[in-house]
Amino acid sequence: MVILLRKRDLLFSGLLCCFFFGLAAVLWKGTAVPSFSVWNDSPVTVVIDPGHGGEDGGAVSPGGVPESQINLAVSLRVHDLLRFAGRRTRLTRSEDITICDEGLDTMRQRKSSDLKNRVRIVEETGNAILLSIHQNSLPSSPITHGAQVFWNRQEGAESLAEQVQDALNAGINSGNEKHPRQIPDSIYLMKNITVPGVLVECGFLSNGPETERLQDPDYQLRLAAAIAAGFLSAGTISST
Repeated sequence: MVILLRKRDLLFSGLLCCFFFGLAAVLWKGTAVPSFSVWNDSPVTVVIDPGHGGEDGGAVSPGGVPESQINLAVSLRVHDLLRFAGRRTRLTRSEDITICDEGLDTMRQRKSSDLKNRVRIVEETGNAILLSIHQNSLPSSPITHGAQVFWNRQEGAESLAEQVQDALNAGINSGNEKHPRQIPDSIYLMKNITVPGVLVECGFLSNGPETERLQDPDYQLRLAAAIAAGFLSAGTISST
């Protein structure tokens, strides 16, 4: 008997396998701590923010690969996984666009409007947390690679960042483990929201081999699975 599977079915099956392996790895470590106990009485909405977009490509690799499209691809997969797990989500963008008001003349005006609109989306979402997806770059050290998580100053953000970083270390950064860090106040979005927020730098576009991996849909899927698993491990522990 020959069983025919559609490409979409295979992709979804792969998505679920990566997700559950990632979640199992995080929970097996036993390092989860209560991140969201303050929100137990009301479901959290995860605002997933693919950084940059449209004419604002963000960081760019030496070969001309912008981060904005990678950010979007990973974010859409995180969105699908968290939805599958029953979590409420909201995307700041679902296309490769700039989220700015119309009629602005300069790139500086459009970028400022884009950031303010992202803040507005987060702030108008009830019981929200922010999960912002980005790519890093450090041209002065092209060997530097790996995924790292940053948190803002709001309650609950640091413990969430620790869980996501643990998952990324287990699934992505093997042999190159990183530690989560507080994000500088110079990052407008993370500074101006009044809810917990974490920013994930998925990798370094200044590193050639990592740039190739970051463009690979299978690797993007692994990143998304680790990020979602880290978030869910924190949420699962707090609900017990």
